Amino acid sequence: MDERHPGFGERGDGHGGHATHDVANQPAPLAPYDASDDIPLLEGLRREGAGWAEEDLRRLGRLAGSAQVQEWSEQANRHEPELRTHDRYGHRIDEVEFHPSWHHLMRTAVAEGLAAAPWADDRPGAHVARTAGGLVWGHTDAGHGCPTSMTYAAVPVLRRQPELAKVYEPLLTSREYEPGLRVPTEKRGLLAGMGMTEKQGGSDVRTNTTTATPTAEPGVYALRGHKWFTSAPMCDVFLVLAQAPGGLSCFLVPRVLPDGTRNTFRIQRLKDKLGNRSNASSEPEFDGTAAWLVGPEGQGVKTIIEMVNCTRLDCVMMSAALMRKTLVEAGHHVRHRSAFGARLVDQPLMRNVLADLALESEAATTLTLRLAGAADRAVRGDAGEAAFRRIATAVGKYWVTKRGPAFTAEALECLGGNGYVEESGMPRHYREAPLLSIWEGSGNVNALDVLRALGRDPATAQALLDELALSRGADARLDAAVVRLKDLLAEGAQVNARRLVERMALALQGSLLVRHAPPAVADAFCATRLGGDWGHAFGTLPAAAGLDALVDRALPDTA
Repeated sequence: MDERHPGFGERGDGHGGHATHDVANQPAPLAPYDASDDIPLLEGLRREGAGWAEEDLRRLGRLAGSAQVQEWSEQANRHEPELRTHDRYGHRIDEVEFHPSWHHLMRTAVAEGLAAAPWADDRPGAHVARTAGGLVWGHTDAGHGCPTSMTYAAVPVLRRQPELAKVYEPLLTSREYEPGLRVPTEKRGLLAGMGMTEKQGGSDVRTNTTTATPTAEPGVYALRGHKWFTSAPMCDVFLVLAQAPGGLSCFLVPRVLPDGTRNTFRIQRLKDKLGNRSNASSEPEFDGTAAWLVGPEGQGVKTIIEMVNCTRLDCVMMSAALMRKTLVEAGHHVRHRSAFGARLVDQPLMRNVLADLALESEAATTLTLRLAGAADRAVRGDAGEAAFRRIATAVGKYWVTKRGPAFTAEALECLGGNGYVEESGMPRHYREAPLLSIWEGSGNVNALDVLRALGRDPATAQALLDELALSRGADARLDAAVVRLKDLLAEGAQVNARRLVERMALALQGSLLVRHAPPAVADAFCATRLGGDWGHAFGTLPAAAGLDALVDRALPDTA
């Protein structure tokens, strides 16, 4: 024994050595919790015609918040996918290996109908139920939401080519997850990806250089070229844009051909991304790759735009889910941690921050479900809802995804230094947030798309104004905001596109909250987001905003 350190080697704290501290004033783990314990979510589910799905949504919420599923999410991101270009014998295989937790998450998401299942469900509200499920399951890992989203979005595109839809749609809408590259028609369920962007053009897909050469078989082409950002390369089929003799066209590219041979799909590398690291994003190269034409030659953008409408809705959904997840994490922390003689949740300034975050989260969730309702009714032939969906989805995609990074940063800060540590999970959510604004068109692309819709189809502007008119007279600040919006609409200048879309989004969120949220929520939103009684950071609500009502409505019981 070292006499300079009496007791050296003795078990003073149960771990060896002296006890130096007790663990106190730290919250217990959040999990298990109920991710569906979200009042605006459940109210929106019922309001948008999918109340029949509430029991399943609550079950999914308990599963999403379970300790096991939260651990799957962490493991899927800690053990990132790995590219295997060749097998041990030198054969080219171009496969990506995932941790088992990724497959657990994927299997559950597909089984719960979060991929393409709503297209095979005739019940009104089926697409709303899927979006609500995504808001709940989004409390897990965001990465595996990419292939489920693309699979969902692929179905309406394939319907432009009925003979292909007849073969693939039943497999894409299946609730069976069957990983591994095999002949698509020999599997119980399929996943779809997409390959649109190239390094020389990005969102400007009309500059694509990948060529599509007709073969002797009608409708079949040979592709040659590259793609710059193709996520989920282990999907079974991909929708790809390429230059055919008649112009930019859309094609279906299977990874495995009907005769069982591998289609040429050389994965050059996986992207080393800021976030979304559980999901593999790749650079594939085509060289004589077999592809089937979807839609007419020269109408590739027009054909694939329906896919973009669907995936943009999912960007809004995932941003809203990240907001809710990080709000729940922040709320749990401040309820169980004390400083300066009181629980953090009882400190007036912290309560202001939470209330402001809660207000932003409710506005995002409410708008998401309204967009899902429009999508559901548009699919069923409602022309007015189709026009509203056309413009409002781009508006929501621009604004809600823009709010995500600032929101998650503020929620992270509620945990202080604990939130900056990887094992808290908050850094993963923070890195994820910017992706939703970039994917499916960055802020500028979406703002310009709104201008394009206004110019090409005046019915879209009228649909938005008709929606806003439903709340006319309910709040003077909202009415004034709509007047300002109409003045800006008349200008139509590209330089003002972001300003215009932001005002559209805020007016739309305000209108929805005035009609559907409690008075305290609607009044706080209109006073701050529309009336200007607000600062430049979260936590700057006026004292009269009814902070307690906002916080109490937002935070679930995580005791």
